[in-house]
Amino acid sequence: MYALSRLAPDVRQYLLVTGNYWAFTLTDGALRMLVVLHFHSLGYTPLQIAALFLFYEIFGVVTNLVGGYLGARLGLNRTMNIGLAIQVLALLMLTVPAAWLTIPWVMGAQALSGIAKDLNKMSAKSSIKLLVPNSQQGTLYKWVAILTGSKNALKGVGFFLGGALLALLGFAGAVLAMAAVLTLIWLASLCLLKKDLGKAKATPKFRDMLSKSRAINLLSAARLFLFGARDVWFVVALPVYLASVFGWDFWQVGGFLALWIIGYGIVQSCAPAITGKRRGQLPDGRAACLWALLLAGLPAAIALGLHSALAPQVVLIGGLLLFGVVFAVNSSLHSYLIVSYAKEDGVSLDVGFYYMSNALGRLLGTLLSGWVYQAYGLAACLWISAAFVLLAALISSALPRHPEP
Repeated sequence: MYALSRLAPDVRQYLLVTGNYWAFTLTDGALRMLVVLHFHSLGYTPLQIAALFLFYEIFGVVTNLVGGYLGARLGLNRTMNIGLAIQVLALLMLTVPAAWLTIPWVMGAQALSGIAKDLNKMSAKSSIKLLVPNSQQGTLYKWVAILTGSKNALKGVGFFLGGALLALLGFAGAVLAMAAVLTLIWLASLCLLKKDLGKAKATPKFRDMLSKSRAINLLSAARLFLFGARDVWFVVALPVYLASVFGWDFWQVGGFLALWIIGYGIVQSCAPAITGKRRGQLPDGRAACLWALLLAGLPAAIALGLHSALAPQVVLIGGLLLFGVVFAVNSSLHSYLIVSYAKEDGVSLDVGFYYMSNALGRLLGTLLSGWVYQAYGLAACLWISAAFVLLAALISSALPRHPEP
């Protein structure tokens, strides 16, 4: 605490925001794995388990839109703390006797967890805009990349944590332990996080929830198709394919995807170096378009490779690793652009609108992933993924560009 108090105020607030986000992300990843493993052991089918997370995604769309308004009206410190408190409540809902853990009850708990997650994420991403001067765009890019990348790496760690806690403490004990730790984090955040962080000077109106910025509207549309392109084959189709075609057991599938997410997060943190920040280059609309075009070829190449003479394991796993690297750069680049484009007064309104599009893309991808895979197979999911990324690239081509030297 003494070392924390000696840091510059902006750095101290950044560390507090990041610490909150890290703690929440660990419990979010662990909770997802706990629910999957526990209900799998009870004999639930994969589709029934997937249904448990439906409200988690749906409420993310609404929460990002309304959460941005609340952040501008109440302050980002309050929306972040509200998110932490709701996650504690969601965890406590799952500590009830096993007979009460019906599908509607668990779906309700996951709905609260989805609300909490998007309040927390919107608050964390918006806060960085206020902690870095507009003249220091390179620092802003670095801080956004670190926050975004570390969050995804920790989500993968959370998958392992959930499995370990389930083995050591059982389902109820694991959930109760996470709720206790997160309560301590919440109490510390109430005391230490800067008051009125991100509160708009003028009281925002409901119509302000919809962005009036052309750049933000374009970036939000590109984000929708970018994340729809990932989840259309990653969420349902890929795990089922690995289990049914490659014969992997649950632990192999879950462990591989957790490691993929950790690696994905590490690459996100390194995105500024990959895109040329050390040479003084900051991404703009042209960079977003080029990186999306590079990504679009990968799912198409995997789809073609699965119908070739090459070993499908080599094609799919190798393609997935390359996709993860290029997608991580795209995601980190987008996360910087939205924070850069957002207006400083009421920043959460713009960021909330953008992440609403992100959540809508995830929801669209998740729904398509199950339906298209069941009807047409993995290759069809991959072709839709390639088409979505091409749409994201086309939209990104209209984003603002740096002036030519």
